[in-house]
Amino acid sequence: MPRRIAALLLAVAMLATGVAALVQHPAAGTPKRTVDYVVIAGVAGLRWEDVDEKTTPTLWRMAERGSIGSLSVRSAAAPTCPVDGWLTLGAGNYAARDGLPVTDACPGVNVPIERPDRIGAYLPDQRATVRYNQEKQRWGAVPGALAESVRCTVAVGPGAAVAAARPFGRVDRYEPTLPAEPRDLLASCVLSIVDLGTVAGDDPAVRAAAARRADAALARLLAARPERSLVMVAGVSDTDQASRLHVAVADGPGWERGWVTSASTGRAGYLQLVDLAPTALAALGRPGPERLLIGKAATAAEGRPHDLAAAIAAPADADQEARAQRHVATWFFALLAGFQLALAVAVVPLLRRARRHGATAERPTPRRVIAAVEILLLAAALAIPAALVADAVPWWRTGHAGGVFGAVMLLALGLATAVVRFAGPYRTTLGPMGLVAAVAAVVVGADVLTGARLQLNGVAGYSALEGGRYAGIGTVGLGVTIAGTLLAAGCLAQRIRRSWRPAVIVAVGGAGVIVVGSPYLGADPVGAIALTAGVSIAAAISTGGWLTFARFAWATIAGLAVTAAFAALDLQRPAAERGSLGRFLTALADGTGGLTVHRSGAANVAALVSSPLSLLAVVAAVLVWFALLRPWGGLKRLFGIYPAVRAAMAGIAVAALIGGVLGGSALNVAGAAAALVVPMATLSALRVLDHATDRTHPPLVPPEIPWPPAPADERRPEPGAPVDTPAPADTPAPADTAASGGPAAAAPPTETPAPAATRTPAPHPGQDAPARDRSDRADAAAGNPGESATAEPKGVDVAAPAP
Repeated sequence: MPRRIAALLLAVAMLATGVAALVQHPAAGTPKRTVDYVVIAGVAGLRWEDVDEKTTPTLWRMAERGSIGSLSVRSAAAPTCPVDGWLTLGAGNYAARDGLPVTDACPGVNVPIERPDRIGAYLPDQRATVRYNQEKQRWGAVPGALAESVRCTVAVGPGAAVAAARPFGRVDRYEPTLPAEPRDLLASCVLSIVDLGTVAGDDPAVRAAAARRADAALARLLAARPERSLVMVAGVSDTDQASRLHVAVADGPGWERGWVTSASTGRAGYLQLVDLAPTALAALGRPGPERLLIGKAATAAEGRPHDLAAAIAAPADADQEARAQRHVATWFFALLAGFQLALAVAVVPLLRRARRHGATAERPTPRRVIAAVEILLLAAALAIPAALVADAVPWWRTGHAGGVFGAVMLLALGLATAVVRFAGPYRTTLGPMGLVAAVAAVVVGADVLTGARLQLNGVAGYSALEGGRYAGIGTVGLGVTIAGTLLAAGCLAQRIRRSWRPAVIVAVGGAGVIVVGSPYLGADPVGAIALTAGVSIAAAISTGGWLTFARFAWATIAGLAVTAAFAALDLQRPAAERGSLGRFLTALADGTGGLTVHRSGAANVAALVSSPLSLLAVVAAVLVWFALLRPWGGLKRLFGIYPAVRAAMAGIAVAALIGGVLGGSALNVAGAAAALVVPMATLSALRVLDHATDRTHPPLVPPEIPWPPAPADERRPEPGAPVDTPAPADTPAPADTAASGGPAAAAPPTETPAPAATRTPAPHPGQDAPARDRSDRADAAAGNPGESATAEPKGVDVAAPAP
């Protein structure tokens, strides 16, 4: 117990040190007032493919001197139609006008606007819209929160009126169209919101004409802009069911030739629609209602190419990739779930046949069949890492994006499977599991260390259109990282002395926690806490035995220590830069934590019923419970021989469930982890069951008998026969004759046929049977708690002892 306590304390020390070294992100500081006026010009449906030097010369020059980026127009509705986009802009939070479905093209901004005087306007439906977002939506948005944060607001056009209306419906200054001389109007209030029209449809000529009209209105607006003003142009919404990334341009003091970014995205060149309201307030130096605005103030980041055409190509390419990713990812995960389901059904008879063969004389499954099934299991486990690698090739730029991605992914999958198959450790029982886990963890870790470029808008990553994550490690990457890190740690720990196994799991798992939780890398504190819990459980039971109360207590202490370290460091950061853990604790402190819990619960329900990864998790659970954990399934036998692997799988289950539930993704993390773990557990179970039929010959001791055999007249007579002549005194009696009662022991040792029960079947294809026997005997002889009842060296069948 002192050694185990020391190992767990070492885990706490290592993880706390790593977190303290990497989790503290340098504070950017609170934005100070930089301008006297802010003008937000919105064009519904405007994308970067609509912007060029000839069609939109005014916007082109503005983008050339300002900062640009891709705008995600996520709202509380899907898709985000123009009225929902304008509402979200004015709320600084995900809002929607109603819950009516959109079957084709989005309707226009058909909102009743009354003008009781010649100055402002009134929206009679605004109170009902506010009530709908408060009672029916989970975000707690308050339409009009932006207008309530300033003393006076100007609105031009119906969409701008929706964004600038206060919660009770009043618009301070309103004009239906942009006047010919708008200078006085724009200077009358510190905040102006202008509706420049809509760019919709698929016809390039129609879109170009609409973009040209919006550009002409923008030229009048820029000519009349007040001094020391910030002008932002945004494509505030979609126009049909196809969600896209849109234009975001900021021009003003401090926004020269850069990329727009914000703390909500964490990636240069990406901005959310909900970020526009806090950006306007931060530029004006006005405090925003922190409980109402979910977005973060945008800033300008360096690194933009000097050539505007090359700079615009990046967000346009991101829009094309995000559009293709949504369709390809759907069928990829659906096919993966179907393939693993079919493989699970096919492998059950092999498991049962392998176990029956260990106790009967039934012929074993042909080696070629077993080898083919192992290759399929390897491919199933490596499918997600191969899909991640395939995103390094720009498949979305081709005319057949799905087919090209499939070809590239299969090529990467074939190469990865071949590397694992022909590696030296593949011949051992745990070799395939350790190799696949290491490959998966290295692929995701390398992507995170290089900026998570493969996961952004990738098939095995996350989409900027969904607005959930723009940087760091995603849901699928977290599941693969949890599974790969802990499985690799378990396989590595199994190869060393029992007393050092917890330290190995802590070292490998601690590196994974830092990669996942650091804001420089994975930027997922919830995932880091979940992985910490899995590492603690795995380290506690890696030496064998059950999860006793003492072990559970020390594992809990280790997990709570790391969680407290994350929370303390996150709470020290500015409110605008805190992660999900810090925001949740802040909400609990000010009494608004219930809304956060409600959002997480709603997200879990949505993810549970809509994601193919949930099906993967369910299929994995059914296969494990109804097949692998049965007496004939082989998994219990595997756990008995290799306790470190059992500990790793227990830690994976704990970490995946915690990460999915707390992260709002339900079973998605567990599904991604199961896609790697279950095929490898099945392959290892097949090998363990196959080795259960091995036999170890007893040591051959040369018989103490003369050679050649004694003459016939000197042999023992038959029972009851008279004895004529006793054996000579100088002739030794055969050692085995008295015990055997027959002449069989006198046969030459080289010609004695082995009994049927002592046969040794041919080793597994490509495997070294003597090496397996030595390693497994060492595990079984180690005397680990919990192993003695089930562990056995390979080559010895406890059901049929050798004579």
